Amino acid sequence: MDRYEKKKVVYTAQSKHLFYAKMLICKFVLEKDYIPLNPFNNWAYFLDDMVDRNIVARANNNLIMISDELWQFGPIADGCLEEIRFAVKQNKNIRFFSAGKKSSDIKELNIDELVFEEEVLLTENKEKLLEEIKKYYGERML
Repeated sequence: MDRYEKKKVVYTAQSKHLFYAKMLICKFVLEKDYIPLNPFNNWAYFLDDMVDRNIVARANNNLIMISDELWQFGPIADGCLEEIRFAVKQNKNIRFFSAGKKSSDIKELNIDELVFEEEVLLTENKEKLLEEIKKYYGERML
């Protein structure tokens, strides 16, 4: 293994409800031969509110900008949806995965298998969200 080989960098988006899985997610990404940038490993959950949350959100967006791809793990939370939309504006490759307590719980998902947290569905229509994601993938394949 070449310790100086440049690898693709992945921003790992996940709900706060999956905070416990942050290391498992990083392990999964590393084992796929990518480099994970996990915001929970960088500054816990909003740096324990020691700074304004907008500063942390800006930092997360900067991580997305320097990443090659965004991988979403588990149900999509409102903050993750913002990150996905930002990654779309950045023309990043986006992949979706399930999540859980074991490596075997992580599987790549098709768009039709995506799950959104309840908070998202209070303000967004699930079918429209899925169409938005499908449209992005369709445009990238042209």
